[in-house]
Amino acid sequence: MGTITDKVAIVGMGCTKFGENWDKSRDDMIIEAVYEALEDAGIELQDIEAGVVGTHLSGLTAACLAEPLQWDNVPISRVENNCASGSEAFRFGCFSVASGMYDKVLVVGFEKCKDTGVGSLSWPSGIGTHPQLGFVSAPAGFAMSAVRYFHKYGLSLEEGKKTIAKIAVKNHQNGALAPKAHFRREVTLEQVINAPIIAWPLGLFDCCPTTDGAAAAIVTRADLAKNLRDDYILVKGLGLAIGRIDDYFGKARGKETDYTYWIETDAAARQAYEQARINDPRQEISMAEVHDCFTITELINYESLWFCPQGKGREDVDAGTFAIEGELPVNTDGGLKAFGHPIGASGIRMIYEVYKQLQEKAGPRQIKNPKLGLTHCQGGNPTAGFQTSVQVFGTRE
Repeated sequence: MGTITDKVAIVGMGCTKFGENWDKSRDDMIIEAVYEALEDAGIELQDIEAGVVGTHLSGLTAACLAEPLQWDNVPISRVENNCASGSEAFRFGCFSVASGMYDKVLVVGFEKCKDTGVGSLSWPSGIGTHPQLGFVSAPAGFAMSAVRYFHKYGLSLEEGKKTIAKIAVKNHQNGALAPKAHFRREVTLEQVINAPIIAWPLGLFDCCPTTDGAAAAIVTRADLAKNLRDDYILVKGLGLAIGRIDDYFGKARGKETDYTYWIETDAAARQAYEQARINDPRQEISMAEVHDCFTITELINYESLWFCPQGKGREDVDAGTFAIEGELPVNTDGGLKAFGHPIGASGIRMIYEVYKQLQEKAGPRQIKNPKLGLTHCQGGNPTAGFQTSVQVFGTRE
């Protein structure tokens, strides 16, 4: 397998405030994110040679980026890969640069979920259809994972709910420090545990909100990045794995699957780690932004990304391993729990946080001496297989 390591750099990024953006159209959010990225990079739109846009909404063409930017006769591609749509756009942008075809590419991810309902977590999709149970909603699918995880590793309902509640508390604490988060309020363990049930055993605070938002990145060849800024961030590895529903009703990689381990995340992580030459993710990665659409998802992600052994995530949650001040901070901006999940925007929003952290510009959320950052986006549902994207980024050193 080839590698993209150190061939592509991020030189500018932008991100809107995520939330119930009733006063902003889709175009407004795209313009805001793009022009923040352009200002950050110190360049003009006419300096960009191509664009890639990621959105989960159906019926949109690449013109959804050309129209708001009044960008004519420029090659633009629109990609979709469920919740990994923004990450997929970023991957295509990086490949466009690494191939030598373009020197500077604009990557944008967006979604307007709150006032349309389209493209949100509640929107029915054939991708999430179980062959025997029919349509399984996202909360219901991940609730099945929670029940199975608690059973497999011997956690009582009380112990399991307390473990995942601690993840919600952590992420809301972090989100309170992030000016662009949808939710900027801390919650207590008791509030999370006693919240109304959405899909048993997942309560209200175990689930991310439906949200609007957009984010943008400008990528260029690494050898050109130094002409634009000193603190550019390098792409170290890009992984992508797509799962099939069949894997959840038979054998996958020689073992029965039971909703407690994300095999696509494992596969995508292997690709990214190999490219970035990472042998021990827990020790080598400085921080990670992972897909926490539900608290149980983040718990299983710790194990699927090799941050801890299978079944041992609870011990690290209790130890504070993944807190901002912990050994391996996860979701330093609050993740999907605090930002929400405007589907096409989430993957690039995660990169935005890693970008700021590696530049040591994350303000009160800043971790100490970051060297490598990871982002992870996961689409789909435990009953339907996943589309999972993993990226690793690093500083120049």
